[in-house]
Amino acid sequence: MLIHWFRRDLRLHDNTAFAAAARDAGGAVVPVFILDDAILHGRWASPNRTAFLLACLAALAAELHAQGSRLIVRRGDPQTILPQLAHELGASGVYWNRDYTPYAIRRDAALKTTLRAAGLTAQSFKDVVIFEMDEVLSKEGRAYTVYTPYARTWRRLLEERGTAVQAAPTLAYSAEQQATLETQTTAIPTLTDLGMTSPITLPAAGEAAAQAQLQHFINERNGIADYAERRNLMGEAGTSRLSPHLRLGTLSVRQCIAAAQNTAAGAGRDTWIGELIWRDFYVQVLYHHPHVLSGAFKPIYNNLAWENDAALFAAWKAGQTGYPVVDAAMRQLAQEGWMHNRARMIVASFLTKDLLIDWRWGETHFMQHLLDGDPAANNGGWQWAAGTGTDAQPYFRIFNPASQGEKFDPEGAYVRRYVPELANVPNKFIHTPHTMAPADQIRADIQVGRDYPTPIVNHKTRREQALALYNAVREG
Repeated sequence: MLIHWFRRDLRLHDNTAFAAAARDAGGAVVPVFILDDAILHGRWASPNRTAFLLACLAALAAELHAQGSRLIVRRGDPQTILPQLAHELGASGVYWNRDYTPYAIRRDAALKTTLRAAGLTAQSFKDVVIFEMDEVLSKEGRAYTVYTPYARTWRRLLEERGTAVQAAPTLAYSAEQQATLETQTTAIPTLTDLGMTSPITLPAAGEAAAQAQLQHFINERNGIADYAERRNLMGEAGTSRLSPHLRLGTLSVRQCIAAAQNTAAGAGRDTWIGELIWRDFYVQVLYHHPHVLSGAFKPIYNNLAWENDAALFAAWKAGQTGYPVVDAAMRQLAQEGWMHNRARMIVASFLTKDLLIDWRWGETHFMQHLLDGDPAANNGGWQWAAGTGTDAQPYFRIFNPASQGEKFDPEGAYVRRYVPELANVPNKFIHTPHTMAPADQIRADIQVGRDYPTPIVNHKTRREQALALYNAVREG
């Protein structure tokens, strides 16, 4: 028997390490998941994401049970649990799919040493990304730090090498192995068991739900064919909503690429694949530049003199800034554990460039709430918005929240959904309700300053202050 250690790959189909373990063990795979307190209660602790994880584990356990197998769930340190479990089961080794955060790299290297010292096999596999850290390199053999040339090379490599989707392997156990699996199986803990609560209603969890969502996006109206035109319209369902599934691996990135390639060529398909490339890009940026998890990609920007006003930060988190599109986005995050990608850019720009608050405050808040919270992508997105990341000259990119709302939520559907106190505000004022005359406010059944806040900062003034802040650092 071989143990497959599930991590960010909570599925049976197209699971590289799981398939390899089934092949090498003749189908006798022991599926194991370990609830690691260093992750559950660590820097990026998230009750929302943990709740979704538990729901996905329940779905995985049911799928395995239908295949005559069982999911063994343990809580603790993998370096202690896995060698002990291998001994108890009589397993000859442990297989898993690689992850690329600094913590995962350290943990996995130590585990391989421990397992091999005990005479056990320890193998890891590429699965989370299409191309690993040193596969997409410049002509000089260096890792890219700018997305556009990285994406160009990534697409060329995909065309040259292709990508394959594997079927779910067949599992088979002797009567003795089956009995051993049964004795090791315990109930999946609840969120309460883990000392957490989550207020959100979870989306459908597990591999079947992920596949259904992928097919809906690929085949339905307003799906991938219209993605390029509709993905930024916050009031519409123009995105795939697959990011939580990709985060926990109930769906593989190869399945996404294959599904996209089976559609008609067009801007929608190319744009969506481009978003999947961003995912690989930020993983390799983190791998080659792990300092980004503690500071700016460009270290000069660690010297920015952030104001870090706690009251302004509290208003931002609560969706009470007086800028409707910002407030709608932050309330969506609180209610759903998810936020539209255009909205993520708007609120990140607002926090850093209008409120002059350190991007790391926002990065942490997102990771605490997002179902799809991923250290690499979240960090990359925040540094992009803050102007401290991999772009050539992004410091002067400052979104006007009102004009962003007018452009990407022109009818105010997104704002009205999450900021219901503005439901009756006319379209021409929906992104600037503070400019309504008193009579207009009465007709809209709202009093700005009482029912909804006036803007907590003046965008024009703060834009100039932000530019001065950045230029002070750049000019030394």
